[in-house]
Amino acid sequence: MTGPRLNAANPIVEPNGTMTQQFRNWTIDASLSIPIIGVGSPEGVVSARQYSLYINSAGTAGNIEYRKMLPDIGGDVTQGWLLV
Repeated sequence: MTGPRLNAANPIVEPNGTMTQQFRNWTIDASLSIPIIGVGSPEGVVSARQYSLYINSAGTAGNIEYRKMLPDIGGDVTQGWLLV
């Protein structure tokens, strides 16, 4: 992951109890490394951020791993998955 880095000298929580912006950015980037697991193709079904990983647990050879390459297609965030 090459996104934001946390610094142990900086707080991750604001005095009001909310996340700092740096920590919020880090958690968003970290969530992209956690695969979504489901059955079947995610295209038109699963909404996710661009570059998310989806694993088809019922997939066969050549039909298991998908990557969300486009943020949306025509405003539909469930579109843009590519079989890899």
